[in-house]
Amino acid sequence: MNKPVMAGNWKMYKAPADTQAFFEAFRPLVAAARHCEIVICPPFLDLPAALESARGTNIQIGAQNLYWAKEGAFTGEVSGPMIRSTGATHVIVGHSERRQFFGETDATVLQRTIAALESGLTPIVCVGEQLAHREAGQTEAVLCAQCLNGIAGLDAQQFAKILIAYEPVWAIGTGKTATPEIAAEAHSIIRREMRQKYGDQAAANLRILYGGSVKPDNAKILMAQSEINGVLVGGASLDATSFAKIVNYQS
Repeated sequence: MNKPVMAGNWKMYKAPADTQAFFEAFRPLVAAARHCEIVICPPFLDLPAALESARGTNIQIGAQNLYWAKEGAFTGEVSGPMIRSTGATHVIVGHSERRQFFGETDATVLQRTIAALESGLTPIVCVGEQLAHREAGQTEAVLCAQCLNGIAGLDAQQFAKILIAYEPVWAIGTGKTATPEIAAEAHSIIRREMRQKYGDQAAANLRILYGGSVKPDNAKILMAQSEINGVLVGGASLDATSFAKIVNYQS
């Protein structure tokens, strides 16, 4: 069975002092959690504080984005080797907010994913449809296009090292949540596309996380779906008690 991944995306919140305070409260709440992997992705500025605060615990730290070049005249960008040198292990790639506000495309998602893998990072590759797509019955077409135009550019060895996060854009930060059945259906579509490209075993081993207004009161029912292998949590990951409840969804 694939070990679930409970990941938190802090987006553009918290300074280093806030990060330290969060971990002081969070560490004891999840110290006994062995049923899942825990990943927290703070802003770049907070990586050192997060890594120091998580040292010697069962909590892994990731970044929220990376550039595909290793170095160069790219003002404002951060490379995979730079992130890896801090001790971080994961990186979010292609989040819907990057697609919506910063011109991310399926092609650049692939470039960033490959750069992450080459740097020894585990990419959490995001896909998902907007509300207009869902209302027009285009969810499957959008997910298939994002998978085929981006993720499917990986070779089999690269694919085996990634995580995918399904995040319906209409459910991110809106308070709306895809029902467990809607989420599981989308995950099934993604897994089917990956099965056609990489085979049965690779698709079975793939861990697909759900992201979109995940909260303590819906984490358990979402995780009860066999197609859901974890969650990518936004706002609810900013509070130590709230995120700990999500991590400990079994209890």
